[in-house]
Amino acid sequence: MEGIIALVVTALLCGFAVRWAAQRLRLPVPTYIAVFVVFVLVTLALFGRQLDS
Repeated sequence: MEGIIALVVTALLCGFAVRWAAQRLRLPVPTYIAVFVVFVLVTLALFGRQLDS
């Protein structure tokens, strides 16, 4: 359970950082849900690769 909570908190922080950096660099700013979904998918994919080896 703690892992899921940590994943959500990290995804929210990642979303904030990506949006902040995009605004500072004057790039198109993605939505929070887009960053959240991509971060969770990448994290789960990396976790799956770790289980294989």
